Amino acid sequence: MPGPCNLKKKKKQQAKRDKKSLLQRTDDFKEEEPSPPPVYEPVTEPDVPYDPCPGYDQDELLPATPNIYDPGTGPRIRSAREFLSSYFAQPPSLNDPLCAEFAHDEILQMLCTVLPEETAIILWYNKSRAKGRVCPSCRRLYNLGDVLPDLIQDSPKYALEPRSSFLAREQFISGLCSPLCFVMASFNHPGAIKATWGRVAEEMDDVTWDLLNGPGVGIGDEGLGLLLKMTRLDDLGLAQLCLPDADIGI
Repeated sequence: MPGPCNLKKKKKQQAKRDKKSLLQRTDDFKEEEPSPPPVYEPVTEPDVPYDPCPGYDQDELLPATPNIYDPGTGPRIRSAREFLSSYFAQPPSLNDPLCAEFAHDEILQMLCTVLPEETAIILWYNKSRAKGRVCPSCRRLYNLGDVLPDLIQDSPKYALEPRSSFLAREQFISGLCSPLCFVMASFNHPGAIKATWGRVAEEMDDVTWDLLNGPGVGIGDEGLGLLLKMTRLDDLGLAQLCLPDADIGI
């Protein structure tokens, strides 16, 4: 028969088993607890300047500088080549025999061999158009017969240039639009200014031609001095310039 000691021993063993079972269930519960969510570190990107229009070159989005502008004395062109292919350029006057002769591309190519390209294009344009002109000096855009504002002005109320017969003839001959532009073009040959203004070869004496054919004062003029001399001749002296061995006086 079990005695009192055995009962106490059994109670202690049972208490130990109950405690052990309770601890095991607690551990199982702890293992079943959900793990905390993972912590994500923010991804840092390299410093890149903000681009409002990705995929586009911002320089291409900027408006281009207009080729024709007006400083207050009439429209002018910046690029002769760009103007030539624009809507504002007049077509060659093919109904005029002399203009039609100059309108050939070969004439422009010849002019480009003896003059800077911009000056050559302007001269070619003026000689192949009956009325349309671009001043080779200030690049003012006008038509023959226009009354042009003075290039020198101190206020919006400026005077108009006097319409002399020499000015009208010079505009027809070379395209130079004003006395000031003519002086700028002939700056290398100051002694020939008066005798050349508004005149062609047949109206000039040998002294004037000697001055124009001289070396001048040696100031760079973008080919304006040569243009001034070439335009005194009906054919621009291209035969002599492009065939220097030929015995042709200019």
